[in-house]
Amino acid sequence: MRILGIETSCDETAAAVVEETGDAAKPWAIRSNVIASQVPIHREWGGVVPELASRQHVRDICGVVERALTDAQTTWRDLGAIAVTQGPGLVGSLLVGVAFAKAASAAAALPLVAVHHLAGHIESLVLHNGELPLPAVVLVVSGGHTSLYLVDRPGSYRLLSRTRDDAAGEAYDKVAKLLGLGYPGGPVIDRLAQEGDDRAVPLPTTRLTHADRNAPELKGDLDFSFSGLKTAVLRLVRAHDGPLSDAEIADMAASFQRVVVASLIEKLFDAARRHGARSVGIAGGVSANSRLRAELQQRGERRELPTFVPSLTLSTDNAAMIAAAGLRKLRAGITSPLDINADAALALG
Repeated sequence: MRILGIETSCDETAAAVVEETGDAAKPWAIRSNVIASQVPIHREWGGVVPELASRQHVRDICGVVERALTDAQTTWRDLGAIAVTQGPGLVGSLLVGVAFAKAASAAAALPLVAVHHLAGHIESLVLHNGELPLPAVVLVVSGGHTSLYLVDRPGSYRLLSRTRDDAAGEAYDKVAKLLGLGYPGGPVIDRLAQEGDDRAVPLPTTRLTHADRNAPELKGDLDFSFSGLKTAVLRLVRAHDGPLSDAEIADMAASFQRVVVASLIEKLFDAARRHGARSVGIAGGVSANSRLRAELQQRGERRELPTFVPSLTLSTDNAAMIAAAGLRKLRAGITSPLDINADAALALG
């Protein structure tokens, strides 16, 4: 079976065709994966402007879907279903994808599968690597999310922890803005960090010991927090006598990245130990970070625990991962009615 995936949760208009392989170990293959990025539009504003994002999705969605079908050498009649991101995300952006998918589903008489955006990121690991040894602990880390999930069986995602304030990717963007590096911040900080001394700037780490009042069901000590780290960078920049030199910016980037990566890796492997995980993975936009990938592999080798990341293309928002998660739900007998609506705060699980 082939499925069309549609993703419009933030500022990428994406469509992809994924097909089943018949191989239980590596169940899916990508036939096409088209992404229309809006980064040039939002760069001048220093971040995503929701209204501009939704308007651009309206302009791009038809052409992106047509290109995905053409690249996959697939017609509407060749499809078995349509999967679409229902949430979470920017509601205006989500509405464009959901409305298109509902209309296409009705017109082509194809089943509709509503997908959670983070389920797509988790399934990107399977799409690239094949089925993971279970149970697995997966860190989903991006501009809008930093959460740990336990996957004890295919298609089951149990939330273990989350960020209490800024997501890691959001912190990268804010620190990059403080350092005058532009948007998006993740790639430029990662590049500059390789030129700096990661111990040059003493930055704080956050250690949480109590449960979040907003999520008392979570133990709390596995939660993340990056707001204090961001504030520490702000204070150092403001206290500096004049603009930072290129070398000082590189040192700040390296020191900031060291603290962020250490926090992510420590909590990931702590969760894996507690839950008896047979593998760990990192997905989401920040999984493209070179230091995070390197430290994940090194820690996994020391712990003798298999580690998994998606390809760089599948790390950022894309529709192939949504198609894969849609196939997972479809094979479990789960489809969606045509009266679904976008849900900006959709919960996973």
